[in-house]
Amino acid sequence: MRTLILPGWHGSGPEHWQSHWQSREPSALRVEQDDWDQPRLEPWLQRLDAAVRENPGALLVAHSLGVILVAHYASRFPDAAVGAALLVAPGDADLHGPHEPAIASFAPVPRAPLPFASTMVLSRNDPHMAFERGQSLARDLGCTIIDLGDAGHINPDSGYGPWPHGHDLADALRQHHAQG
Repeated sequence: MRTLILPGWHGSGPEHWQSHWQSREPSALRVEQDDWDQPRLEPWLQRLDAAVRENPGALLVAHSLGVILVAHYASRFPDAAVGAALLVAPGDADLHGPHEPAIASFAPVPRAPLPFASTMVLSRNDPHMAFERGQSLARDLGCTIIDLGDAGHINPDSGYGPWPHGHDLADALRQHHAQG
C-alpha cells in the first residue's frame, strides 16, 4: 500500500516526522503543492486527487492543514480509491481561517463521515486546535481517536522527529485495510 504524505501549511521540513517517513519508507510519496506558504484549497485538492488516482488504495498520512485537506477531499470525492488515513494534529481552519487569510479557503471544514478507515491523533495542548474541538471533528469524521496527552502540535518543535509510534498506527490502518 502506497503512503501519500500530506503536509500542512508551510510544509514539513527535514526534521519533521513526515520527512523522516518519506526518507525511510520506499512506498512513501509526498504530495507536493505549488506554494506551502499560501495554501489554496482548490489546487491542493487537484494535486491530492491526481496522486490518489495514480496510487489507488493509498494510505493518506496527513498533518495539520493536510488533515483538513483530507476532510475536503473525502467530501468532494467520496468514491475516491483511498485505503485509509492517519490524521495527525489537525489545524483549526474554522477558528483560525477568519484571522489567517492564507488558510481561509479551507473553512468551513467538512464534517461528514469519511468513507474509509481513519485514525486521528490529537494533543491536549496543540496550539492549532483545542483538544475538545479535535475530538468533535474526529467523532464527526468517524475517526478512531488517539490521545497523545501534552504533545504540542506533534511536530519537531514538540519533540516529534522520526516518531515510531506513528508508524505503528499507520501499520494498524494498513492491516485493517488488508483485512477488508
